[in-house]
Amino acid sequence: MTQKDWKAITAIGALIGLLVQPILSTLVGPAHIALLSWMMRVGIFVGFTILAPLALVVLYYVGKLLPVIYQFGKFAAVGVLNTFVDLGVLNLEIVAFGTPGAWVYRVFKTVSFLAATTNSFLWNKYWTFNSQEPASAKQTIEFYGVAFVGFLLNVGLASYVFSNVSRPISVSQNLWANIGALVGVAAAFLWNFIGYKFWVFKKKAS
Repeated sequence: MTQKDWKAITAIGALIGLLVQPILSTLVGPAHIALLSWMMRVGIFVGFTILAPLALVVLYYVGKLLPVIYQFGKFAAVGVLNTFVDLGVLNLEIVAFGTPGAWVYRVFKTVSFLAATTNSFLWNKYWTFNSQEPASAKQTIEFYGVAFVGFLLNVGLASYVFSNVSRPISVSQNLWANIGALVGVAAAFLWNFIGYKFWVFKKKAS
């Protein structure tokens, strides 16, 4: 692993540790928020900051047998960060504006998706696929073309689950909003890797 990889994966772990905080606050709810002590929050932050590099080290050694595994591991790390950007922004919106209805949820998800997509472009361009050239108009259009299909999968499925799938009685509305978001993220993940590797960043893919 290069020094750049160490710095990047540590930063990703730390960012995830920060982004998980509003998610916890929303899911726990005001009645039990006191259970999330500052020590627990710090522990979660430190845990992600440590575990992210360890996971990439494992994939680095596995990648010696099949190099694409290491690159996919970097993409997966960015994907996890994107997921937490998506969920973090979504939950910040819920904290600020309250639990959404069906149409407002689509708006919330669109905003959180755009935040995660912008994050994805920067990390995947300059780290995962190591594209050193300045972002050209063509590359940006190609990226957002792939991302648009990802948007349809992500927001479409998340909205469908949130609005059309029966929510179990034991699951809160806020938790159901996050479950829908995760379904959307999972559906778009593999499509994005294929599109970015073999189309958008194909000339610089290692």
